[in-house]
Amino acid sequence: MKTPTRRTFLKSSAALAATLPFAHLRLPAADAAAPAAPGTGKGLLFDAADLPRIRANTKHPRFVKLWAEMTGADLAADTDFLQHKVRFNNHVVDMARCRQIVERSAFVYAVNGDAAHLAVTTLAIRKLLDYPKWDFFLEGGKQTMGLQRASEATIALAQALDCLGSALTPAEIAAIEDGIARKGAPACFTSLYGMKYPERVKGWTFDPEDDYPQAFRVSMARWPLILNSTNLKVIPTAALGIAALLLHGRHPQAAAWLDLARSSAKAFSTMYGADGSYDEGVSYWGYTTLHMALFAEVLWRRLGVDDRGLLNYPGTIRYALAFTMPTKGEGFDPTGQPRNLAVPTLKVDPADDIVNFSDSLTHSDVAVAAWTARTHRDPLSQHVALHVSAMKSHYGLIWFDEGAATTPPTSALHDIRMSNDLVISRTGYAAADSVVAFRSGGPANHEHADRNSVIFKAHGERLFHDPLRAGYSYNTPRWKLRLTAAHTAVLINGQGHQYHDGKEGTNASWAWSRVQAYQTGPGWMTVTSDATESYELVLPEAKRVDRTLIFLKPDVLLLLDRVTLATAQPVQLRYQVYNDDSHGQATASDNGFEIERPFARLAATVHGTTPVACAVLRHDLPEAEGVHPFVEAVSPAATEHTLLTVSAASVAGEKPGALTVTRLASLWRVTGTHRGLKVDVSIDASPAVPSITIA
Repeated sequence: MKTPTRRTFLKSSAALAATLPFAHLRLPAADAAAPAAPGTGKGLLFDAADLPRIRANTKHPRFVKLWAEMTGADLAADTDFLQHKVRFNNHVVDMARCRQIVERSAFVYAVNGDAAHLAVTTLAIRKLLDYPKWDFFLEGGKQTMGLQRASEATIALAQALDCLGSALTPAEIAAIEDGIARKGAPACFTSLYGMKYPERVKGWTFDPEDDYPQAFRVSMARWPLILNSTNLKVIPTAALGIAALLLHGRHPQAAAWLDLARSSAKAFSTMYGADGSYDEGVSYWGYTTLHMALFAEVLWRRLGVDDRGLLNYPGTIRYALAFTMPTKGEGFDPTGQPRNLAVPTLKVDPADDIVNFSDSLTHSDVAVAAWTARTHRDPLSQHVALHVSAMKSHYGLIWFDEGAATTPPTSALHDIRMSNDLVISRTGYAAADSVVAFRSGGPANHEHADRNSVIFKAHGERLFHDPLRAGYSYNTPRWKLRLTAAHTAVLINGQGHQYHDGKEGTNASWAWSRVQAYQTGPGWMTVTSDATESYELVLPEAKRVDRTLIFLKPDVLLLLDRVTLATAQPVQLRYQVYNDDSHGQATASDNGFEIERPFARLAATVHGTTPVACAVLRHDLPEAEGVHPFVEAVSPAATEHTLLTVSAASVAGEKPGALTVTRLASLWRVTGTHRGLKVDVSIDASPAVPSITIA
């Protein structure tokens, strides 16, 4: 079907939506029927015959906490909020809370018939429908453009129709469908149309009537191009597709909506690597992949059209597994602090800790692993659904099948170089296991200026750290935590590699680093990555900036940094200390330093062709933002710098082993014993890619 122009679409949908006599959809009575065949199922995600399995899931240990939180929600507080506190010009917080109430309580009612949850969800539905606009962005200064709030509201209300069934009156059903048809789908269509045809966009802007802080409003001039390859394309894609399938055959624009949604999903699927890797970070992976699967599942159930293989779903679950990095301790909870909309406030739970490259904060909801296990009959996905991170949404309850086969990961997955050049090496998946993560690769939305940076976790602690909760706006002090200086990386005369100024948001830079060599063997992994072009963009005198990492499992890590400059300048190596919970500290003397955490310590020395001096410093942030210490090793001004960092992790209170470093011209040798591990590594730093021998 030919896709209409935006003008034709807006005119026709606005005129017809208000008068269309919808044939209302109902969920069959509980336990009354067998599952419908693909293509004929009435439920968007589940049918009455699925309810016994879903009810059993609520008692499964994996879901007990989630279900208790859902059923035990403070409905009195929700009711007070809905009746007295909703601001119709506040979409970021208030509309999101209305949607969350609908999503939660409608599902609770579908599962257990709780009348109190029915009452609060119908009130929340009315509040959502009362919002004059369903998002806080405009196209051409007039038309609402849906990115998150319109998308989320559309999906939540469509599911509420399924969950509430005959508890809704015909008038309520008509109002919900009308809201989706007039406020939800058109807004999502507008954003996706603009991403597909950016040359036809009049101009995207923040809605001046919304109370989103002026200080955090960035330029949206290039957003139709920028967002086309980010998670903010997938959410309206899923919403538009679900709206189309909900109203299939009953709304004159439903076919056009579905065409655009499927086109958008297919285009976005190429953002994933063939191995399932994803560039925006694992937190955004979860949000994005869940919505890709959500649309595919509803499309299959409603029309029998199978787009469930658009991307490598089993591979992308392995991608998420690679990022898991549980640690010990109590974590850090910023939720009690004053809210800053430009700084994430999620609690950092050590059990859900991750390799947090980019703006990732905690592991995402792994509900999509349950869907992948069932849909693709993938036993490793079932293991992830059972054991990795947490189920944080009702989708896990819908999709999880305890009878699905499960298989734990093998050691073959302990060393991974992804198609996007991220490298992660580990000894296992428990808190006591070691993880080394190396950030090579290219630009991405939500990235940091972190090329060739390193995360090192051992004995339950982050020892080389990547900052958490960096600011999303250049106007907040925590924006500094996005920069190279806040990573375990290289600075040249105090300057990091290229990064943007934030005036357009958290979009991608131009910075690349590229893996030159990657090898693994029994108990070790090595990788060399060249980041020269990233530094050259802002420092033309940079002729070579590369890093070679040697991981001797479980707890010896060597870093060889080579910097060649056209003019003599000093080079700094930084090693970030995790102190968000106020339990991290560092000391330094001469060319050595130590990092201490409650459960582990790291001892290191830094060696160069000229003497290196180490010192403990802290980032220049206001006291309210906490203390963020780091160790800096300085190599004095020169045109050639070759620096070798030798670090070894130990259990807290345990004396580290003695490792000796010798050098003859470009040949380096590290020998000794650490915690029973014999170390004998030779490095020839003269070839284009250093030659490494592990005895």
